[in-house]
Amino acid sequence: MADDNPHLPTPGRCGPPETRKLARDLTVSHASAVVVGTIIGTGIFLVPTEMMQAVGSAKLVYLAWVVGGALSFLGALTYAELGAMKPEAGGEYVYLRDGYGPLAGFVYAWSTLLIAKPGSIATIATGMARILGGFPAFRRLPETAVASPISITYAQLLAIALLIFISFINYIGVKRAGEFQLLFTLLKVGLVLTVIVVAFTYGGGRAANYATTFAGAKGGMIGFMIAMLASLWAYDGWNNLNMVAGEIRRPGRSIPMALIGGVGIVAALYMLMNAALQYVMPAGGIAATGSPAADAMRIALGAGAASIFTLVMGFQMLATLNGAVLSGARVPFAAAQDGYFIAALARVHPRYRTPSAAIVFQAALAIVLVLAVGKFQALFSITLFAEWLFYMLTTSTVFIFRRREPDTPRPYRVWGYPLAPAAFIAASAVLLSYTVVSNVKNSLLGSLVMLAGVPVYFLFRGRREAAGGRHL
Repeated sequence: MADDNPHLPTPGRCGPPETRKLARDLTVSHASAVVVGTIIGTGIFLVPTEMMQAVGSAKLVYLAWVVGGALSFLGALTYAELGAMKPEAGGEYVYLRDGYGPLAGFVYAWSTLLIAKPGSIATIATGMARILGGFPAFRRLPETAVASPISITYAQLLAIALLIFISFINYIGVKRAGEFQLLFTLLKVGLVLTVIVVAFTYGGGRAANYATTFAGAKGGMIGFMIAMLASLWAYDGWNNLNMVAGEIRRPGRSIPMALIGGVGIVAALYMLMNAALQYVMPAGGIAATGSPAADAMRIALGAGAASIFTLVMGFQMLATLNGAVLSGARVPFAAAQDGYFIAALARVHPRYRTPSAAIVFQAALAIVLVLAVGKFQALFSITLFAEWLFYMLTTSTVFIFRRREPDTPRPYRVWGYPLAPAAFIAASAVLLSYTVVSNVKNSLLGSLVMLAGVPVYFLFRGRREAAGGRHL
């Protein structure tokens, strides 16, 4: 698919065109690494415990993985059409802006840039520092490094150093960020495959473990919903690729290939990983351990191997961190280019052709949240409601564009239309309903965060109109 697609993004509204364009330097390999590397974090190594505690049997845990994977795949199919049709920086922001108007796009951007992305980046960096803190060589990480004016630990300083390092890589070129993503994604895929091979070749493993149960499980529909939400958390991140669609070569071909292939690869790895863990440990053993993957390595190879595995598990999170930084900065950049956010964030670096100011802004917000660790966790959790609401609304725009723009070139059309996107929307509505019922407080707070963006939108719209800007 040629890059002269008439629906590629136009240059920014101010400045010479060539200095306003982001560089299309990401290949299909880089794009696939963004999908796979961002999805596979620590979730697959940890959530099997939570899932077993929720449903109590290997069969139901597997069912939750299958349903979560199928739901994620349906979402990826729809996002593939949207990304190929509108390959612009910003992802969901672009689709909501064009489908429902600039206010809807801004509310999404507001929620994303205020909490979701900086919070995710801070959580990943802090989690990596905490994992490393469990090793003798890094034993001082939990200690206080700065006592005043606020208490700061060495772990927090390491987390800040990590996110500055990753932000710098993204600052100096999207191709460098893509190559970094590809390298560390291969590392984490190798780590998952290592666990699978070690587990299935362990002499003490038993197929009979698949028939075991955990008596203390919550059970019922509530238990299954908990298990499915845990699997969806492990699958989360497939939507990030669309945020960097403006920097992908041959997007009409590369985006569908990376999204569909990437989610498929992750689903296959997750199914094999879950089967491998259950081959080594019975249901009760999985429910009792805090880290089932590390425990499986300890059982099969000894404590030393488990320690090395945990260390590598910490370092593989660099791909997740890089994917979050790479994708997140494009949302405020796109909103600023439209005149609905701080104008400086629309800047494209003249040499590196990256959204440099947006990357720095995102890093600054993430650093603030790292320093406030323990206080922002509740704030970060309120975005779960908003996340699935935006997934549902974004997916629905495929129906709007099919009706409103029937003649627009679509390099890829979602398989199973209209059933595939409709099924994803219906499932998202069920999850949203469960989220509201199970956590009314956080759902309400999430709604308030989104609504707080409405007056901010009108403030920027007024400034935009005063400057002679036009509505999209």
